[in-house]
Amino acid sequence: MVHDLQMIKNIYQRFPARVAAARKVVGKPLTLAEKILYAHLFDGEAAQAYQRGVSYVNFAPDRVAMQDATAQMALLQFMQAGKNSTAVPSTVHCDHLITAKLGAQKDLDTANDVNKEVYDFLASVSNKYGIGFWKPGAGIIHQVVLENYAFPGGMMIGTDSHTVNAGGLGMVAIGVGGADAVDVMAGMAWELKFPKLIGIKLTGRLNGWTSAKDVILKVAGILTVKGGTGAIVEYFGEGARSLSCTGKGTICNMGAEIGATTSTFGYDQKMADYLRATGRAEVAALADKIAGDLTGDDEVYANPDKYFDQVIELNLSELEPHINGPFTPDLATPLSKMKEMAEKHGWPVKVDVGLIGSCTNSSYEDISRSASLAAQALDKNLQVKGEFTITPGSEQVRYTIERDGFIDTFGKIGGVVLANACGPCIGQWERHGADKKEKNTIVTSFNRNFAKRNDGNPNTHGFVASPEIVTALAISGDLTFNPMTDLLVNKDGLKVKLDEPQGWELPPKGFDVEDPLYQAPAADGSNMQVVVDPKSDRLQLLTPFQPWDGKNLSGMKLLLKAKGKCTTDHISMAGPWLRFRGHLDNISDNMLTGAVNFFNEKTDSIKNLLTGEYGKVPAVARAYKATGIPTIVVGDENYGEGSSREHAAMEPRHLGVKVVLVKSFARIHETNLKKQGMLALTFTNPADYDKIREDDSLDLIDLENFTPGVSLTLRLHHVNGSTEDIKVGHTYNEAQIAWFKAGSALNLIRQQQK
Repeated sequence: MVHDLQMIKNIYQRFPARVAAARKVVGKPLTLAEKILYAHLFDGEAAQAYQRGVSYVNFAPDRVAMQDATAQMALLQFMQAGKNSTAVPSTVHCDHLITAKLGAQKDLDTANDVNKEVYDFLASVSNKYGIGFWKPGAGIIHQVVLENYAFPGGMMIGTDSHTVNAGGLGMVAIGVGGADAVDVMAGMAWELKFPKLIGIKLTGRLNGWTSAKDVILKVAGILTVKGGTGAIVEYFGEGARSLSCTGKGTICNMGAEIGATTSTFGYDQKMADYLRATGRAEVAALADKIAGDLTGDDEVYANPDKYFDQVIELNLSELEPHINGPFTPDLATPLSKMKEMAEKHGWPVKVDVGLIGSCTNSSYEDISRSASLAAQALDKNLQVKGEFTITPGSEQVRYTIERDGFIDTFGKIGGVVLANACGPCIGQWERHGADKKEKNTIVTSFNRNFAKRNDGNPNTHGFVASPEIVTALAISGDLTFNPMTDLLVNKDGLKVKLDEPQGWELPPKGFDVEDPLYQAPAADGSNMQVVVDPKSDRLQLLTPFQPWDGKNLSGMKLLLKAKGKCTTDHISMAGPWLRFRGHLDNISDNMLTGAVNFFNEKTDSIKNLLTGEYGKVPAVARAYKATGIPTIVVGDENYGEGSSREHAAMEPRHLGVKVVLVKSFARIHETNLKKQGMLALTFTNPADYDKIREDDSLDLIDLENFTPGVSLTLRLHHVNGSTEDIKVGHTYNEAQIAWFKAGSALNLIRQQQK
């Protein structure tokens, strides 16, 4: 079945003319990213060239995708927008709320019981507003999108940072907060600062133990977790064309870990093959007709330094498998250097668990190559030393790999197949023994490995690698094992060597599925009712935030000065807190509980200036809010990196935080703060971070003159009676200042609708 075929036909019909118009106003050949961006301008054909990294531009994305954890808040906001249905095709995917514990079916049964209220709410809202609904067990949002909705040259947004996965099918797909999704679903323009462009030229071909995952692991090591911020990464070259479509998806998926706005590849034969294999031959035929417009111009790729802001070249033939981590996804170590690095840093080398799958690496190709290693373990009489889990990315993938015998093979080496859901990747893992907080190592084919992310244990050293390497390390039980060179001793005492993994990009017998678990929306949902129990602890109807009173901000207390890395996991943890994603007040009890307090090096321990005592962050915030005292949060570099979760912005807003002041922001989080009517500010001089004291009272003395491009003045009142002024910058334009004045972007939409 091809979803939204007429929409795709319409886009492709106008695409060449829009690209031609863009090439004319830009006055030079275009990258693929530029073609897609200019072809999706909200006002139609391009009339002017935009400045990368400077110009704010209004776009018209083709579709919206939401996962169940973020969809709750997004749809609660959309219900306030006064619309009868979504303006663009939209979908909800139930993948985040299923906890991995006992195995696929038992965990799914538990989730359907425990989360019934939430699933019923999402299903009914989807029905009412014309939204496609993928039921629990259908699969992980990004794999389902790749299989069903992604198409070359398209533009989409999704309420999950790994929406970028769809770049594997040649899209510009961008992770956003729920308020951005509401804009697009309501038919409004979606604003984005025109991205800078990073070109990555791939030469050669992958071979042996190396996989597409190793490309992005290597790139993460080069660019770091913030090197891609504000940029689209475009892959090109003979090496790019040699990669499978799902391999391209893996690379784009983990591009979120370098802070990239998104990543993408030009349309090629591998994409056409995947479209046809997933029942979308009509889309491939349409794309073939305008193939030249669905990739970068020849001149761009011939002389990339002239057209990209930064160019990196990688030879796939020389690329070595990598393992990234622990605790950050950009600490990249070549496989051959892992033993040396582990000894140097004292990392635990015993691999307790190997976990493959997730939205990043759950394709048929990934699973088949890993299964070939599992089969070798059986044939060579090896004892598998580590626990081993498999997370299929979709019901289609799961059904097909079961049909082809891979699940049976994994079972014979002790592998446990988990539900088609996010599970351990996002902390939805009831791991036995994690509560003991013991130092240990796990290796995953996931994308993130921040402390406590997978199992809640701060001492779990999470390493990220390809599914093949994860499988080999689980078999050996040793982080320093190099399957390219090292031998293993089998049950008979014989030394054996693992052969290179083998697999198929696409299933030789084709994909198959009995029930994809999809619910199409009602043809007419106008009479449908969406009921939220006011006594529910899972769902809560939203109350609009108050608009700005037009005055300067005075008497703010410092709520928290965060030290070092402060991701959205630190600001609003996932794991067990996911159950409150539809209830703003309840989930606010996790606000900033993972952030390290600069003044005492502790988490969830801050000074309450009303009492002089230390307390938990949410409790202190509620105390200030109850007495009408505004607060400010101060942070370090790349504040808010990681997930797109807008709860990390909504919770501070709900608990009375007026300003978040940091050295630098991650893109999505800065936008989320703006959308919720917050002041997202940066130190003009990063060294001024050190001037903020624990007992300070702070004023914004010139907020009444809030203007694009003009810095603000923050006055610090120290307890010794002294004061000092520091300059703080911002990136607000006129439209975003209007969000602030209205109290939130949603408030402004509602005003305009009225």
